[in-house]
Parts: sequence; C-alpha cells; structure tokens
Amino acid sequence: MNELITCVLAFDNDTEVGKMVKTFCNSGAIAKIILVGEAELSGEGLNNAVIIRGNLGCAKTLFKLSGFITTSYTLLCTKALPFDMGQNALHRMVQVCTCSGAGMVYSDYLEEKEGVTKLHPVIEYQEGSLRDDFDFGSLTLFRSEALIAASEAIDQQFEFAGLYDLRLKISQNYKLVHIPEFLYSEIEMDSRRSGEKIFDYVDPSNRIKQTEMEKACTAHLKAIGGWLPPKFREISFSDGNFKTEASVIIPVRNRVKTIGDAIKSVLSQEADFKFNLIIVDNYSTDGTTELISTFADTDNRIIHIIPRRKELGIGGCWNVAINNPACGKFAIQLDSDDLYLDNTVIRQIVASFYEQRCAMLVGSYQMVNFNLEKIPPGLIDHKEWTPENGRNNALRINGLGAPRAFYTPILREIQVPNVSYGEDYALGLSISRNYLIGRLYNPLYLCRRWDENSDSSLDVARMNTHNFYKDKIRTLELWARQSMIREDQ
Repeated sequence: MNELITCVLAFDNDTEVGKMVKTFCNSGAIAKIILVGEAELSGEGLNNAVIIRGNLGCAKTLFKLSGFITTSYTLLCTKALPFDMGQNALHRMVQVCTCSGAGMVYSDYLEEKEGVTKLHPVIEYQEGSLRDDFDFGSLTLFRSEALIAASEAIDQQFEFAGLYDLRLKISQNYKLVHIPEFLYSEIEMDSRRSGEKIFDYVDPSNRIKQTEMEKACTAHLKAIGGWLPPKFREISFSDGNFKTEASVIIPVRNRVKTIGDAIKSVLSQEADFKFNLIIVDNYSTDGTTELISTFADTDNRIIHIIPRRKELGIGGCWNVAINNPACGKFAIQLDSDDLYLDNTVIRQIVASFYEQRCAMLVGSYQMVNFNLEKIPPGLIDHKEWTPENGRNNALRINGLGAPRAFYTPILREIQVPNVSYGEDYALGLSISRNYLIGRLYNPLYLCRRWDENSDSSLDVARMNTHNFYKDKIRTLELWARQSMIREDQ
C-alpha cells in the first residue's frame, strides 16, 4: 500500500500536531496531510501540510477540505491528541474498506486514561444508530468518493452538525463497517463518569448544537422513508372500567435508603380523584421490603406486590403493575431513588392528559444530589421535543424525559420490554409511532444522582451493551415506521 490515503487531522496546538504529523508520515501510507483547526501554527514539523481554518463540525470546512482530497481513501482524526498506530493498522483499514465496499470503517482501540491503558471496544453500526454521540473512536477511514459526495450534499448552514450529517448521508449509500480489532491507541481526556456524560444532549448550553443535529436527522429520515408527519390517532379516554383514576408505579429492588422518601412524596399528593401507589418489590434483601410494609400497613392506597416471577427487570415489574386490577386509568412513573417536587404533581399530570389528549405524558425534572441539592445541568426539560417533530427526533436522542405517565389501556396493549435499561425509551418510541406524546415543561420531579444509580459509573462493556440495545430499539422502530409509511402510500 503506497500513499493511498489523505490524512485529515484536527489540531489545537503546535506541540501535539507536530507529533501527530510525524506519526502518520512515518506510516508510509499517507500521501497528503490536511490540518483543520482554529489555532495559529508555526509551521515547524508540519511536512508541507495543507492548513484549513475551522472545525470539523462545520459544513463549510468539510466542503473546503474535500476539494484537497485526491487519494482513494481519507483518514479522519477528530482528536487533537497523539495517537499510536498499531501494526499494519492503516493497511487493515484500507483492506476492509476495499473488500466490504464500505463508505467508512472504524475499529476498536486502546484507551489511555489517567496513566492506565485499557481496551475500548466499540459496537456495530445499525440502521437505527441515529444518535449523534455514536462512538466510532477518533480514527475513521472513508472511501474518498463517498466522503466527497456527502460533503457536497451537507447543509452549508451547519456550524456543528457537519460530521454528523456527513456520516448519515454516507450511510444512505454505503455500509459503515466496524473492525473488531484494536488498531490504535489514544489518550482519553474526559474523566467524567458515565452517569455524568449521559446528560450532555439535554444540557441547555448545547441547545444550538442539538437543534442542528435534529435538522440533520430529520432530513435523513425523510431521505430513507422513515419520517412521520404530525398526524396522530385520537384518544377518547373511555376504554376500560377503572375504579381508580391514577396509579403511581414504583419498581424497586434494594433501595432502603431512598424508597421511604419516594413513598412519602406520593402519599403527600393532593387530588380530587382517587389515586393509589403500586410498588413492585423485586425480591429486595436490604430491608426495603420491611420498610414498604410499614407504610402499607397504615395506608390502604399502597399496593405492595412481590411478583411471582424472579427474572423480571424493571420493564417486567411495570407489566406486573399495569396488569393488576388495581391499576388506574393513568399509570405514572416514579423511580425508587427520586421524588415529586410538590403535592400537585399527580393533579397536574392527569389534567394535562385531558387537555392534550395524549397517550403518554412527559414532564421535566431537576437534577439533585443525594441530599436533594441542585446540581448541573439543572433543569432537564427536553425542549427538543415538539408536537411537530418530536417523534422523529426521538429516534436521535437517548431518552424522552421524566416523569413519564401513560394511558393504561394503550400501555396494556403494547406491554413493556422486560429489561432494566431502555425499557421506557422503547415504550415511548412505540407509542409515538401512532399517538401524541404530551409535555409538561415545568419541573415535576427531583432526579437524585448518587453512586447507587444504575447508570452512575458503567465500564465500557456495560455502556456498549446499553447503547447497542438502544440502537436496536431504534432500528426496529425505524423499520416499523418505514413499513407503515409504505402501506399508507
């Protein structure tokens, strides 16, 4: 393989970019280097590289750099940090790209973090891998003809969504192929835990970026026949014979430190209709069961259920609750870690169902620590959800918000996947295919973040499992929507 590749490197300072240029020039496979960044460079050690001012998220920058590409393949490096290429790494990337007909290939890598090197496998790309934070690693190899064509078709107004739009457009005509081999090493500078990173997409400071990402995803869904117009089935709220208007549902396992607060926040609710609390106690062993019993013994609004089956996840516990005869017309979510903001929440939710005529309702929540003190990013209101495009944008974002509430007959018809991660997201996607999801943008809920949250600090393998599952949910939902659209034509 002799000089088949144009190498595009992001940069932010002289020292690191010089090391990167040297690394890639020594590979013997690089015909040209294009540097993309905002910083001033001295020019030393840059080996006659082309320098483009800008950032790789900008559509105009991508369009400009595509004009300098004359090789069959283009290597894109998105981190301005040194890399260590593995044995025959570039050769392997080109080989797989050539043999598979891929428009882009990416690989597993080694990650050095705080002086420790660990394996960092990534996951397979699916049709439903529509989230803009998909982890390809920092080195991706493109078939140049695919990259150039996509760059020319990107919305030139994008300042941040250029790379995202690029790979969506490439995926419309080519495969995106994962090489399950550790082909390079990189340094990881983001030391945050998984439980902190997952809220980046709802951080208000990222709103402009997220608006661009939504626009790119919407255009992609229209191009592949997966976009739904804002037309919904009507709901009458007359199905079933419910003795109770609303039920709060709490699945719980081993939350003796927090379940009491959650129960008290429900029992303190004030409403002019009947409501109850259904707690599905999934074989707790830390005293949770006994604590729930002390509340249930003194308040007949509490239905304390220990399920017959022992293999249930959170979704399975929800099914136990919603199929119970005591479940009300509206089923309202509360996690065992969390609590409602005040005593009006249930009343607000039920009123909003009747006002908005929706099958599912999503509120807003305030992020707090274990002691209920406010923490960043603060209020999570999911304003990216709109009646006009929310159900399409739902295929891009990683969650639909909280607290969630449902019209029980529709929930009983669909049922909840028996898993403990992503079950609420799968349910929301399925409902939104046909029905309106309503919104309450004022805070209803205190979301308590602490070390015992299920997603507080996950290793790469667990994060990959969760992300693969959510991508699979998106893929299945996308297929269902494409099929529905074809049938309606």
